[in-house]
Amino acid sequence: MTTVIPSRLLDTDAYRQASAPQLSDVRVLVVGDVMLDRYWFGDVSRISPEAPVPVVRIEKREERLGGAANVARNAAALGANCGLLGVVGADEAGEQVERLLAESSIHSYLQRDAGNSTIIKLRVIGRQQQMVRIDFEDAPSDTVLKSKLTQFRALLPQCDVVIFSDYGKGSLVNVAEMIQEANAAGKIVMVDPKGEDFTPYAGATLVTPNKAELRRVVGSWKSEEQLAAKAQALREELGLKALLLTRSEEGMSLYTADEILHVHANAREVYDVSGAGDTVIATMAVMLGAGAPMAEALATANRAGGIVVGKLGTATVTREELFG
Repeated sequence: MTTVIPSRLLDTDAYRQASAPQLSDVRVLVVGDVMLDRYWFGDVSRISPEAPVPVVRIEKREERLGGAANVARNAAALGANCGLLGVVGADEAGEQVERLLAESSIHSYLQRDAGNSTIIKLRVIGRQQQMVRIDFEDAPSDTVLKSKLTQFRALLPQCDVVIFSDYGKGSLVNVAEMIQEANAAGKIVMVDPKGEDFTPYAGATLVTPNKAELRRVVGSWKSEEQLAAKAQALREELGLKALLLTRSEEGMSLYTADEILHVHANAREVYDVSGAGDTVIATMAVMLGAGAPMAEALATANRAGGIVVGKLGTATVTREELFG
């Protein structure tokens, strides 16, 4: 006989009056693909005579932490004690990542790979809209990855929560082994997944795919009931405590063995969804690290995601914005 798992819409307002948890005691280690996000802002006033494309005259440039580094930036912005383990090149962009980490009070445990360049995502913005994105990326070397695994083992005792931020750039080829060791050490393990096979994430506390990522793994669905069945089957197969599906304008759904929780999207105005998933997983991690139950962590993460999509580019939410 099939067990029916109760499903309900979470009343997020019930958690708005709760006192802000003590987040400064939470120790988070983020591991994954580190990137540098570059933004070139300019004015668009004409079409190029060379091709039917707009000409952007650059007036301002900004650089921000991207990928796993943006996850760490979000955790640190909420007040958590955060460290970042990843790989960058021995280049100018890698130096800039180090400077930005220091400015955000994030402990840097970066490995420098002399044979490869730092991953860069360059976005050109005109009239407050993204015109084009240009990616520069190389996979890290085997030597650097082995060194990273050794350093992970050394850092593990110093954290409460481990977040694996997988952008499919090659920094997490050892993620299955890392998750096993984190579980053995009794840590909360969070994964922002990538790819068509989630098997390497088996045993994690929580995995946070979006709709497109989940569809690539379990196939399409035609109803909410079919989606729930597929999500729960995947959660059980991987031995996850929970699976959090981020659903853009449809909100989020949290699947556990005991119940399914749904939350509506909390954005008043969607300006830019870049990095919203980073904000959600960082907030969930920090809240769970502070001892909050899953439902409260979900409500808080949903609120954080609603705030950050109202900002341009990879942005963060502060403790004051979230609990003020």
